[in-house]
Amino acid sequence: MSQPDETARTTLFVNAAQTLTAAGPARARRGGEMREAGIRHGVGVAVQGRTIVAVEDDALLRRTFPDADEIDCNCGLLAPGFVDSHTHAVFGAARFAEHELRATGVPYLEIARRGGGIHSSVRDLRARSDDDLEALAVPRLQRIAAGGVTTVEIKSGYGLSVHDELRSLRVIARLAASHAMRIVGTCLAAHEVPLERRDEPEGRSRWIDEIVTSIFPVVAHERLAQFADVFCEPGVFDLVETRRLMEGAKQHGLTPKLHADELHDGGGAALGVDIGAVSVDHLAAISDAGISAVAGGGTVATLLPATMLFLGTGRQAPARRLIEAGAAVALASDFNPGTSPLQAFPLVLTLAVSELRLSAAEAWIAATVNGAAALGLAGSTGQLSPGFSADIAVHEVDDYRALPYWFGERLCRVAWARGRPCFQKP
Repeated sequence: MSQPDETARTTLFVNAAQTLTAAGPARARRGGEMREAGIRHGVGVAVQGRTIVAVEDDALLRRTFPDADEIDCNCGLLAPGFVDSHTHAVFGAARFAEHELRATGVPYLEIARRGGGIHSSVRDLRARSDDDLEALAVPRLQRIAAGGVTTVEIKSGYGLSVHDELRSLRVIARLAASHAMRIVGTCLAAHEVPLERRDEPEGRSRWIDEIVTSIFPVVAHERLAQFADVFCEPGVFDLVETRRLMEGAKQHGLTPKLHADELHDGGGAALGVDIGAVSVDHLAAISDAGISAVAGGGTVATLLPATMLFLGTGRQAPARRLIEAGAAVALASDFNPGTSPLQAFPLVLTLAVSELRLSAAEAWIAATVNGAAALGLAGSTGQLSPGFSADIAVHEVDDYRALPYWFGERLCRVAWARGRPCFQKP
């Protein structure tokens, strides 16, 4: 939590039909806790500088801060900004052809084996300048913010060389310095083994060694990322390789995250818990043992329902079983050019209710408080409470259940991140 700037002008968000506070412990919410979204009526929010200073009845706020500016919520929904804790938003070209190719029955991993998938994005990114990558990312981030997202994580992973991974992370850092949204960087150099390394003697192990010895130290020294991620999946990085990478990341002060058990049960979720990952993500193929491990540990289970929908797999992560076991479940978009080209975050809530069978309250907590926890930010964002960052969105609905219901609509009217507007509907 932060201290308010008492010299800053106060702004009141008032006249909301409902206020979803998500107020509660400054940590991930588990199991039945996820049903408590903190819905209040006649309540507004006071902001000073970057910080929420009060969440009270509108009349009391006006008496307490008589000279404050006001933002009229116009009988809409006042809520915390969404936290999209898993994206790959820095890339070059889209990959339309793969979408059609999968429709003919070619699996995702087979496309990657043929040099498509991640590798096509790698070839494209390597050919682009930093300025080009940044220019392509800016409008994407603007569209993400237009859904009410105020914090977004962005991974590298389309460079797959020491030079291009570090270059990608520096682009992400430039975006973080210039954009109103809070942007959190993650090093995903272990997204795949570069194609050029596959024919080299010991090419796989040499790439892993380079990540640990040549990328992680620079990332840590230049503070280019807070997290290191690995695509732990049969056919990509196995459990032994993943452990080596994550232990190397931790030695340099980077916190592990993990792509785990997305397409096959490879034991990645349990490994993530064992190594202290802040989150294990995807989990569509998680085993019973994996569910037990996540439920019993301190790791957030981040589910990406748009990915499984776009891939046409006909299955989703077992969200209900995870929650009923006592896990902390988060939601994210997985925005990327190949398997989830989604920039409208509220659709993730729709899929959470319709596909994952979450209640609307559980979906909101998963997309705010628990998304923040998946980035180590549960003490500063994800809820409307005094002392928390002024990360706020106003939506053009009068009931929190309506946002996932009106799927595909652009209903966010205004969003603030750290006390500054990051989106205003025209």
